Amino acid sequence: MIFGIGYGAFAAMVNSRIAALLTLVLCLVATAGYAQSTPIQSAPAQSGPVKIAVLGDSLGAGYGVSPQQAFPVRLQAALQKQARNVTLLNHGVSGDTTAGGVERVAWMLADKPDIVLVELGANDALRGSDPAGAERNLDAIITKLKDAGVTVWLAGMLAPRNYGPEYAAQFDGLYKRLADKHGVPLYPFFLDGVAQDPALNQADGIHPNPKGVDIVVERILPFVTKNLDVYAATVRSPARP
Repeated sequence: MIFGIGYGAFAAMVNSRIAALLTLVLCLVATAGYAQSTPIQSAPAQSGPVKIAVLGDSLGAGYGVSPQQAFPVRLQAALQKQARNVTLLNHGVSGDTTAGGVERVAWMLADKPDIVLVELGANDALRGSDPAGAERNLDAIITKLKDAGVTVWLAGMLAPRNYGPEYAAQFDGLYKRLADKHGVPLYPFFLDGVAQDPALNQADGIHPNPKGVDIVVERILPFVTKNLDVYAATVRSPARP
């Protein structure tokens, strides 16, 4: 409503205020329309390859096979066949236990991994070590990695059955307990499809041969790709410098 000129100065004052109000309303409408038509920009996705470190023992290090046939190398090749932009870091040490893994976390973090696959415990079981000690060590490893902002995946191991069912139950169950406690993905048995198969193991009956390594990779690959997709969906910032 605009007042007529018959109201003199009062009309002029009111008209000017109405015009100012109309201008403000039009500006607000235009701004709202722009906001609705402009998509929300998410933060940039991680640039560069995703760095996955394998914190493991001889099974991860590639004991008894050539460097090109080690698990991290073969897993990287399988992922790259799927056009995955990843780099695998081999932090496996033959003979290492969960206690040794605790001591190596800081050294491994110097390589700035985005994800760490923890593959430890086989040597603890082979030595008949107290499962509670292995659980404490793995708990410390996972805690240190999460405190450093690293995504953690856990690979489980099964105890030798000659130690008896009680020991096996205590040892086998520690991985699920830790996965549940920390909310990390668990691959239940790293040697799935390979353990105790003479055709897939070296003469010691413990370490996979090249064919066995490929089976390990084939079996774990769906777990890795699934959790890579989860990682990609949750990361919305550039890789750490």
